[in-house]
Amino acid sequence: MTTKEFIVNGVAVEDTFCETFSVRVARILVTSVNRKWAYEAAMEAKGLGRSATIPPSEASIESEATSDDTPDHRPGFIIQVIDRKLDPLQNWLIVRIRKGILPYPKTNVFDALPREMAGEFVDVKGTIIQAFGDGFEEETEAFERKVFKIPRMDGWFHIEREFGIAKGVAGGMFLILAESDESALNAAERALGAIQTVPYVVGKFASSGTKVGGKRYKDAVATTNDAYCPSLAPNNGSKLPENVKCVYEVIVSGLRLEDVKRAMKTGIDNATKVRGVLKITATNYGGTLGKGKISLSSLFQS
Repeated sequence: MTTKEFIVNGVAVEDTFCETFSVRVARILVTSVNRKWAYEAAMEAKGLGRSATIPPSEASIESEATSDDTPDHRPGFIIQVIDRKLDPLQNWLIVRIRKGILPYPKTNVFDALPREMAGEFVDVKGTIIQAFGDGFEEETEAFERKVFKIPRMDGWFHIEREFGIAKGVAGGMFLILAESDESALNAAERALGAIQTVPYVVGKFASSGTKVGGKRYKDAVATTNDAYCPSLAPNNGSKLPENVKCVYEVIVSGLRLEDVKRAMKTGIDNATKVRGVLKITATNYGGTLGKGKISLSSLFQS
């Protein structure tokens, strides 16, 4: 059966779809006395957060925030933490802040989720973050927020009392099929740069290229996507054209479906402008990943 395709910037895009699923999302802002330490704390807090297949809850840096945009008028970074379920998200959000942000110089943490999007909340009171204060912590107002002030050796750590949780969308993705490592990496980087201009969205790309479940290891949650793995081609199940030498999976999640779609579109548009990109496609698994669908062709319909 011939696969239907359409063309974007001279590159074939397969008329297929990715599967999306609902997640819970927290959106936090970490600030510090300068960009270096805000960035270091954000990177530490999101550590081991690239994959959603195993704990801890997935975490990604969404965007940078300037001192004009933060409650304490200091540089910062916005992090999204997501999970399919509320309980693990609440747990891992607190753990990430306690281990990844509180120990870093001069950091503060604020809720960055628009209040109208919040359906549930995580309360810092009674958690390991408050307990770090050992009774010397103060519950007060600062920066026009209700916060805990927790003593550290370099001053007070301010953390907002509550963090909102919203329902978001994950599973947006597309594959970049390219004739060389260089062109694939260039295209993925350009796609990611474009995705990062869309508010309330996080994007990343992966070389692991997972599929749902496993053929040999039946209990595995996710395994290598052998059908799109150039290092295994040619094989009986390969779906790659002969001249494809490298594939990257671009992944998009966010607070709203329309933002995820817009981010996917701009990502594909920018990736297909790179010489050496041969095809764009997506993977789906009969609904086992998620019940929602985003068709690639719908992204380019006026």
